[in-house]
Amino acid sequence: MAWSHEKLRFSCIDNIGLKQLWKLIALDTANAAAPTSNHNNNNNGHNVEQPKANNNINSSNNNINNERLTIPYDNCDNLADYLSLQRADQGQNQNQQHMSLLKFLAINALELSAPATPLLLQQQQQKQSKPLGWMQLSGHPESIVPTTTGIVRKRIAGIEDSEVLAYQLISQEPKTSQIVPAYLGLRELQSQHYIELQDLLAGFKDPCVMDIKLGSRTFLESEVSNKTLRPDLYQKMIAVDPSAPTQAEHEAQAITKLRYMLFRESLSSSHSKGFRIEALRLRGRAPLKDLKTCRSSEQISQTIEQFLAARRSVQKELLKRLKHMRLVIEQSPFFNRHEIVGSSIFIVYDDHRVGAWLIDFAKSRQLPPQLRVDHRSPWAPGNREEGLLRGMDELIHAFEEVYARSSSHRGCLKI
Repeated sequence: MAWSHEKLRFSCIDNIGLKQLWKLIALDTANAAAPTSNHNNNNNGHNVEQPKANNNINSSNNNINNERLTIPYDNCDNLADYLSLQRADQGQNQNQQHMSLLKFLAINALELSAPATPLLLQQQQQKQSKPLGWMQLSGHPESIVPTTTGIVRKRIAGIEDSEVLAYQLISQEPKTSQIVPAYLGLRELQSQHYIELQDLLAGFKDPCVMDIKLGSRTFLESEVSNKTLRPDLYQKMIAVDPSAPTQAEHEAQAITKLRYMLFRESLSSSHSKGFRIEALRLRGRAPLKDLKTCRSSEQISQTIEQFLAARRSVQKELLKRLKHMRLVIEQSPFFNRHEIVGSSIFIVYDDHRVGAWLIDFAKSRQLPPQLRVDHRSPWAPGNREEGLLRGMDELIHAFEEVYARSSSHRGCLKI
C-alpha cells in the first residue's frame, strides 16, 4: 500500500472524520488479509515493534508458584486443566498482536483528535492502553476503564447516581474515606458520565487479589416488590435444582422474583454467612471468577488458605485491617444512615504490600429518617437490613480460623 501525504495527515487541525479514519484502517486490514509472497518478504520493514511490556508479562507469568491449587468444591475440581487452557489461550492471543504502521497511526489519531467515546474507552480497556497488571475480577467489564495514571473510571447513570452521592458523603468523613478507594471526582466524556477513583492495583507487582461480596441480601427491596408469578424464573430454578420448588410452585410452574432471588442467595454462602467469595487471583495465574458455590465453612477456609499461601505476616495484617474496617463502619454516620447492598471487600497483596478496601456503592440507599439499621439483624421486607456487618463478623472469623490453623501447623513442625 502506498503511503501518500494525504493518508498521513492525522492531526486535530485536519479534523479528519471518524469514518475516513476507519476506512483507512479497514483498507489496511484488507490488504493485510490478502498478501502475496513478495509482500510478505518486503513487509518486515514496516511492522511496528510491540512494546517490551509484553515480554515482561510473559516472564512474570513464568514465575508461578508450583503448588497446585486444591480447592475441593464443584467449580474447581479440574483447576489444573483450567489453568493450562488459560495459558494456551494466552499463547494464541500473542499471535494476534501485530499492528501495521498505518493502523497504529490511525488509531492513535482517533485518540488524540477526538474525545474518548465509550467505544474507545472499551478498546483502551481491552488493548495496550490499560496499565500493566490490570485485572477486573467481577462486575461488568464495560463499566470500568483503567487509565495509565493510577485512576479508574467507572461508568454511572448521571451526576445524581447513588454511587456518586455515596462517595461524596464518605469523602467528608476522614476515617471512613480511608477504607474506600479515594474519590477523585466526576468526568463527562461524550455525554457519558464517569466517576474517577483510585486504582487499587497501582503499585502492586503480580499481586494476589480476592473480591468478597458482603451481605446476606444482595438485592434491593425495590427489585423484588413485584409479586407476579413468573414461569421463566421457575424454569431457571429447576434448571439448577429440580427439587427446589415447593409442591405449589411445581403445580403453578411459576415463582415470584423474590422467591428466585432468595433461592439464588441460598446457593452461595451469602445467606448462611453474610458474605461470599466472588473471585480470586493467585500470583502468575489467570483469575478464577466463578466461586459463588463455595459455601461451606471448610470450603471457605481452604480457599482462604490457598489465597494467603501460609504467609503469616499477610494474615496478621489483613486481620488488623478487616477489624479496623468493621470498627469504622460501626462508627460512621454514613453507614448509620444508609442501606448498603452489594458492596465488596477488595483484598490485594504482593511481596511488599497489603491492601483491603470496601468498594461498590451503586446500591447504597439513604434510609428514611424514622428507620435505623444495625447491619446485623435478619432481613424482613421493609426493615432494610442487609447483613453488611454480619458478613464482616463472619469473614473476620474465617480469617481468624485460618490464622489459628496456620499457627498450629507451625507448632507441629517445631516439635
